[in-house]
Amino acid sequence: MKKLLIFLMVLFSFFLTEAQTKRVLFLGNSYTDVNNLPQLTANVAASVGDTLIYDSNTPGGNTLQGHSTNPTSINKIMQGNWDFVVLQDQSQRPSFPISQVQTQVFPYAKILDSIIKTNNPCGNSMFYMTWGRKNGDSYNCAAWPPVCTYNGMDSLLHMRYMMMADSNNAVVSPVGAVWKYIRYNYSSINLYDMDESHPSLAGSYAAACCFYTAIFRKDPTQISFNTTLNSTDAANIRAATKLVVFDSLLNWHIGEYDLFSDYSYTQLAGYSFQFNNLSQNATGQIWDFAGITDTSANPVYTFPSAGTYTVTLSSYDNCDTIISTKSIIVIQTSLQENKIQNEFRIYPNPAFDRVNIEHAFDREISVRIFNVLGEKLISIDNLSNNEIDVSSLESGIYLFQITNGNNSVIKKLMIHK
Repeated sequence: MKKLLIFLMVLFSFFLTEAQTKRVLFLGNSYTDVNNLPQLTANVAASVGDTLIYDSNTPGGNTLQGHSTNPTSINKIMQGNWDFVVLQDQSQRPSFPISQVQTQVFPYAKILDSIIKTNNPCGNSMFYMTWGRKNGDSYNCAAWPPVCTYNGMDSLLHMRYMMMADSNNAVVSPVGAVWKYIRYNYSSINLYDMDESHPSLAGSYAAACCFYTAIFRKDPTQISFNTTLNSTDAANIRAATKLVVFDSLLNWHIGEYDLFSDYSYTQLAGYSFQFNNLSQNATGQIWDFAGITDTSANPVYTFPSAGTYTVTLSSYDNCDTIISTKSIIVIQTSLQENKIQNEFRIYPNPAFDRVNIEHAFDREISVRIFNVLGEKLISIDNLSNNEIDVSSLESGIYLFQITNGNNSVIKKLMIHK
């Protein structure tokens, strides 16, 4: 199911071009405050026609532990109606030994996430994955050698922010991952300020492009705002963000907790169908079978006759309703549609005047051909040469019911002339 969701999320993001407005609260420290990252992100969004409404609390050196008891941070969270609340810890703490992180970082991420979700039931926490210092953490290197290099520190930050997101069902803005790609592929772009820790303007621009992509789920290469960077550097930063973030949204849990609606179905005997709810993160559902409703999760419904019917599944949670609609072609059958699905091949598809059916059965097969209204047009018993003349049929979609003994299967085939 997750693979299906990944595909649908990418497809959804590709076609999602309408203007959006999002409300985001940034809770962090100087990494967020330098170059005014929230405003930079708003400028990036505006260049694509989107609107970012934001607030922030970013005292220098502040930690998640500090924010968890900071009256300003708590009051801003409790204002509610935030789509995301961004959580950023002090630049070094998440890279400390795991025993320290488990007492100094993780519990406060949990506390803040709980406050966020209690006061923003339709919002979510977004963890701001930061980056390793340019040449590692020299202050803690002697006591904790894994942070002596950029790679060592950066990999620990990456791991710990993902752990926080995983344990809180939250999303990640993977700024550190974007920085890493830029460092190794566009090394002429200097992401660091003179202290080799804080972001330069290019580093903050990379963070803004990353946040825009994570919040709005749009292709960052469409951004036209360059701030004061040269156009080549800005374009390369956007390209890196697309590759790391937009092309792999679910790697960062972006969209994973969204409401999603879909279903599958299997034909049973007669005009009866088994419907299977594939929705994600829904609290309930309503099926509509051409005016007949059902609220069960996986209903069996019997259509009154052959024909084409519209079936709608409305999946909902406390914030939204998503609708999935499909056309169901109904013809009468006595057995499950897919019982011998993998035991024959029908080709070509589309066909012109001849159709071939290959199978591995030791007996002859029978074939019935129906139009989409369920009307039987051709009936062949004991097909011996595995070839059917369909030259009398007009262009369109047809249903082939193939029967072998007590087994039956139905396949769609297009005829094109």
